[in-house]
Amino acid sequence: MTYVIAATYVAKDGEAEGVQAALEAMTPLTRQEPGCVGYQAHRSVEDPNVFFLYEQYADESGFAAHAGTEHFERYIKGEAWPRLERREVVRAQPLP
Repeated sequence: MTYVIAATYVAKDGEAEGVQAALEAMTPLTRQEPGCVGYQAHRSVEDPNVFFLYEQYADESGFAAHAGTEHFERYIKGEAWPRLERREVVRAQPLP
């Protein structure tokens, strides 16, 4: 059963373009990971400071491997998170 991450990022004023650049850099790298089933970042059409990430991994260990990658450290922890006002994360599994 897949393991899903749904995250909402809210950028600090003036930081949204940096968040978008980090997410754009992450996307192809994450999609190449063996445990990744799907990875898509979105930007709100109503509020350009709001981003939504939908990630699917083969299982929880696939996500753990993702969180341990060099690109996660660089682009998410190093570039995206410092630019955020707040973030909310939901970890889930699909219903049968």
